Amino acid sequence: MRCWQISGREMESGKSYARRDKLLEIEAKVRTWWEESDIFKAESKITRPEPGEKFFGTFPYPYMNGILHLGHAFSLSKLEFASAYHRLRGANVLLPFAFHCTGMPIKASADKLAREIQRFGEPPVFPTVMEEEIVSTEVEETNGEEQTLPDKFKSKKSKAAAKSSGDKFQWEIMRSFGLSDSEISKFQDPYHWLTYFPPLAEEDLKAFGLGCDWRRTFITTDMNPFYDSFVRWQMRKLKDMGKIVKDLRYAVYSPLDGQPCADHDRASGEGVQPQDYTLIKMEVVLPFPPKLGPLEGKNVFLAAATLRPETMYGQTNSWVLPDGKYGAYEINETDVYIITERAALNLAYQKLSKIPEKPTCLITLTGHDLIGLPLKSPMSFNDIIYSLPMLTILTDKGTGIVTSVPSDSPDDYMALLDLKSKPALRAKFGVKDEWILPFEVIPIINIPEFGDKAAEKVCIDLKIKSQNEKDKLAEAKRLTYLKGFTEGTMLVGEYTGMKVQEAKPLIRTKLLELGHGVMYSEPEKKVMSRSGDECVVALTDQWYITYGETEWRKRAEECLSNMKLYCDETRHGFEHTLSWLNQWACSRSFGLGTRLPWDEQFLVESLSDSTVYMAYYTVAHLLQNGDLYGSDTSVIKPEQLTDEVWNYVFCDEPYPESSNISPSLLKNMKQEFDYWYPLDLRVSGKDLIQNHLTFCIYNHTALLQKRHWPRGFRTNGHIMLNSEKMSKSTGNFRTLRQSIEEFSADATRFSLADAGDGMDDANFVFETANAAILRLTKEISWMEEVLAAETSLRMGPSSTYADRVFTNEVNIAVSTTEQNYNEFMFREALKTGFYDLQTARDEYRFSCGVGGMNRDLLWRFMDVQTRLIAPICPHYAEYVWKDLLKKAGFVVNSGWPKTDLPDPTLKRANKYLQDSIVIMRKLLQKQTLGSKKGNKKGALAPPMNEEHKPTQGLIYVNDRYDGWKEECLRILQSKFDNKTCTFSPDQEILKALQNSTIGQAEDFKKTQKLCMPFMRFKKDEAVSVGVQALDLKLPFDEVEVLTENLDLIKRQLGLEHLEVLSVRVDGAASRAGTHSVLLTQNPPSPGNPTAIFLSW
Repeated sequence: MRCWQISGREMESGKSYARRDKLLEIEAKVRTWWEESDIFKAESKITRPEPGEKFFGTFPYPYMNGILHLGHAFSLSKLEFASAYHRLRGANVLLPFAFHCTGMPIKASADKLAREIQRFGEPPVFPTVMEEEIVSTEVEETNGEEQTLPDKFKSKKSKAAAKSSGDKFQWEIMRSFGLSDSEISKFQDPYHWLTYFPPLAEEDLKAFGLGCDWRRTFITTDMNPFYDSFVRWQMRKLKDMGKIVKDLRYAVYSPLDGQPCADHDRASGEGVQPQDYTLIKMEVVLPFPPKLGPLEGKNVFLAAATLRPETMYGQTNSWVLPDGKYGAYEINETDVYIITERAALNLAYQKLSKIPEKPTCLITLTGHDLIGLPLKSPMSFNDIIYSLPMLTILTDKGTGIVTSVPSDSPDDYMALLDLKSKPALRAKFGVKDEWILPFEVIPIINIPEFGDKAAEKVCIDLKIKSQNEKDKLAEAKRLTYLKGFTEGTMLVGEYTGMKVQEAKPLIRTKLLELGHGVMYSEPEKKVMSRSGDECVVALTDQWYITYGETEWRKRAEECLSNMKLYCDETRHGFEHTLSWLNQWACSRSFGLGTRLPWDEQFLVESLSDSTVYMAYYTVAHLLQNGDLYGSDTSVIKPEQLTDEVWNYVFCDEPYPESSNISPSLLKNMKQEFDYWYPLDLRVSGKDLIQNHLTFCIYNHTALLQKRHWPRGFRTNGHIMLNSEKMSKSTGNFRTLRQSIEEFSADATRFSLADAGDGMDDANFVFETANAAILRLTKEISWMEEVLAAETSLRMGPSSTYADRVFTNEVNIAVSTTEQNYNEFMFREALKTGFYDLQTARDEYRFSCGVGGMNRDLLWRFMDVQTRLIAPICPHYAEYVWKDLLKKAGFVVNSGWPKTDLPDPTLKRANKYLQDSIVIMRKLLQKQTLGSKKGNKKGALAPPMNEEHKPTQGLIYVNDRYDGWKEECLRILQSKFDNKTCTFSPDQEILKALQNSTIGQAEDFKKTQKLCMPFMRFKKDEAVSVGVQALDLKLPFDEVEVLTENLDLIKRQLGLEHLEVLSVRVDGAASRAGTHSVLLTQNPPSPGNPTAIFLSW
């Protein structure tokens, strides 16, 4: 058991942590209660549950190469709050949790640690690099922000220091976990990670208050023989169904690891896919220049990667980067490609290198060496074209060689125009006139709106003057590229008249068949493996899962269409992923995991052994007997779990007569699965939509019956700390353990709930967590005081207006909080179920006055508030429930509060009352203290003498609109669409006003000046609150509401006497004497009474 201790930092700060420590004490006490009663133990029943009777939710098991942090806790909290809510309602809830150890990160880290020990000793003594800082005494500021100038605040570092500065030794990472040097050495064994981190994570999650059935926990990999059997069954079944095949395909690949690098194997570049190009072979024409002399006797090509092979008819030249670094790489015995080193490495892993996986560079070159090379390029109408300089080529894309098609590429057009029109530019790079001046734009494609020379037209339209106008050129490409592909028509070649999108694949195939081009692929963006190397694209002979296969995809789409996803953005993410996801490499040769049953040289990769394991949760406790590692084989042995057994349990296949497992255990396994499935909810970060979550849908639809397909996924953004990205390197980071120690579990949960609920990144704010500590402990103190003073409270049934309002506010809180929990709006649930309730309680306390608060109503408030906050702050709620309120059982499953329906009219009446009091108080203060505005001469109005301060008040009410206001409202009612909360056009409303009785009156122009502002105000109000804003009278009696609350109003305004009058009653106005003129200046209207204060 971990001991939660005050840190040295806290001791030094001098602050009191008594309130936080009080919560930590409560949490420890409550967890003991829960553990003694096995409160989160989930058992199935013989009969299948009715809708809403059970809730089964899961969270992607975290990877065990470190300690859980607040990022894990944030996503997990969404599931925890939802599960706790359903448990509170009385549902049978299963929330299990497991730990993922499959894949290469743990093995890579263990190997890295071993290499460090071998190189630097044990404990290692790492090299230190002395850095000399040259610091200027000047600091220039621009716009209030410091700027580092080229010669200021520089550090001179050795090349080794500069290169290694971004890396961190694995030993140092392990130290950051709080491990001693003697402990760290053990982590050279990858399996030690599996025995160290999962128990720590379990302990942290228990301290967090996770409502988990820990009997069902497990780890992955072959260290757990039961889970290993489950994954082997899954893979065999997919293969038997034809959904796993062996194929030669392009895959993002780590040369250092010697295997494909899937998303979870990457340090950066998650979601990046191979980008396929056609490599155009532009042959260098003899004789070679001296620099290329060593290549005599070879076929030498400038190899350009293009996404648009259909445009090769229009080539006028090729482009090279003058200062770019190139090499002549041997592809086979006869061919040499001039390309960048990066492209050569990709080709070497695509079987396009004389020595596989090792590029052979015959000579190194720069772009200057290539300018002016004569080339024969396939499909070009020009027999010979030349390589020319282009200054905007990126050597981290493609091959560094670019084909030039100025008819359709704005970049090519402007670069060609620059060279043609600027002799000085040609001279700078030694470009001869004959290499460029004779070459004109060749029309090859017609694009609607842009004609036969789209690039030329769009550059003229956008007034682009130079190849250096990157933003304008990007816009030019945006306007023409997609339109050219989807709507363009070929003007030349054997495919003349054909749509570009139809001709493109045919032209590409022809280039490949004639040997004028080869297929080439590279990562869409830079990808770094967890082993630290930059990935390439390799052509690998691999086992693949056939995601994207037509019929399977249809089933996945059907499943998705019936799922609750809580957010349109989430649904769009899944739809997009299903549109592009194709075969997925499911085997690896390096790391930890389960061996492919039919090809044991390979391991099942980490995103393929984690797609239907939610089903394993339903039987894990029966197989593993509560042992995390599956090492307890007293009940059943792993080898007894044949495919027939798994098929019986999960796939409704016949009972396995040949099995020697006891029939009762088999039937219990089957019952568990049939009871808990389908999965009601899976919660995850949105980054898993593009892989894990979509794989989950695919595998469920392949392996399980339709009634067992998942019902709902809920995704969220990442979490920031105090509005900044959470980062270990900057120190803006908290582990879950640290947050619990610093704030307590419930204050952490409170702040997680408050952090946000949408797909955007959320924000965990330390101030919110600290405020939660204060709020929760103060609420405990208040309840203790109320309970101790029970005899001083008003007994009997609720009887006052304040009682009715408070009761209604409690009813509203229960109703709206229920809606918020159902929709996963936990921040709103916190607001309506805690903040708003406390505000209502405080208002009630003030409104009751000398009569005091009602005892039964306060007891109900404490009961309801405790239940509503229980899913978010369960330790606090349980303590209040049992120790303060002395309730039986546990609050976590006490049932949702039963209430009457909220009364919206009473809610509106109370808002009217409170708003009126605020307005009257301001008016009285202004009258008493004098106006802050000066008179015409600038002098302030003097404050009123004490003896002349008002002590009496008259409140005038007009309960309905009449006259021209009534006519305006009737017109607006007829022009308002209640469904869309919108009005007809203003001209239509004005016309109706002109045709009304008001419009026909002689003084209409004068009245119109009053009507228009009034109608604008009422329109805005209706759009904001609904059609009720257009009612001719309020749904409650204003006089009655104000009269019933005269004592409250007098107390708040400090008046001795107060009277409520209706202006419709004869003689009412005369009661104000000479002040009755105020009723003309500021006449009352429905919802807006007029107050007059007197001092007689």
